[in-house]
Amino acid sequence: MSDGRQVAAGSSRDRALDALLAVAVRLRAADSLAPATAEPALRAVAEAAAGVIRVTAASVALLDAATGRLVFRAAAGPEGVGVVGLSIAAHEGIAGYVYSTGQALAIGDVAADPRFERATAERTGYMPRSLLAVPLVDAVGIVGVMEFLDRRDGAPFDLSDLEVATRMAAATTAVARASRVDRDAGELLRTVLAALADGEDGPLDDAAVEVLIGEVAQRLTADDPLWRLADRIGRLRTADPDDVDLAVAWLDALLARADRRSATGRRRRA
Repeated sequence: MSDGRQVAAGSSRDRALDALLAVAVRLRAADSLAPATAEPALRAVAEAAAGVIRVTAASVALLDAATGRLVFRAAAGPEGVGVVGLSIAAHEGIAGYVYSTGQALAIGDVAADPRFERATAERTGYMPRSLLAVPLVDAVGIVGVMEFLDRRDGAPFDLSDLEVATRMAAATTAVARASRVDRDAGELLRTVLAALADGEDGPLDDAAVEVLIGEVAQRLTADDPLWRLADRIGRLRTADPDDVDLAVAWLDALLARADRRSATGRRRRA
């Protein structure tokens, strides 16, 4: 490779890193403005489903768009706690099969099924005998998988269990979709990376990266003030220190005003 081509390749790589950094800053700002609140609701749905179907454990795994892995975000039952935080490839294991195919699956002898990820089960501290898994799916697509382990009466899962699990999965899907930041983050990353990969005019310069990020944020969030604010905060990373101080002072004034309004509202309700 000639020196010119090496410089171009390095420049393209640097532009890609700059774009990803710009995205990461906005995602971090958005996450700070609206921390993930889906887990308590997901856990509540899992607990309700586990009680109705009467299983020893239930869990919810959602796709992480950034890594392409299914991450267990919530669980119910004393035997399910250990799975929270673990992740598997979206095509591996029984959960990966259900996610990839969109088909529910009931297995009477988990240990004998070649799709069973024994290593993952061992990390949770619980080895199930039977399992029921249903996709979390709606008109938009599949967002994850809900699993149920071992009926407490020792009986195999039946069609009635599948019907209840499917209904609970619909509620769980709605909760997962409500995690707005997670969903928009994945779309934002895909859009930026696609633009970098398909560019016909060579590598993007710094100004073009910022314009692209701003345009993507505007397209995704025209009706979402949360993301508009996150985008503005993200831009501050390249601002003059005096401008940053001014922005901090303005935000302090805004927060003080919000606190006064909140206090007034509490007095009125009292």
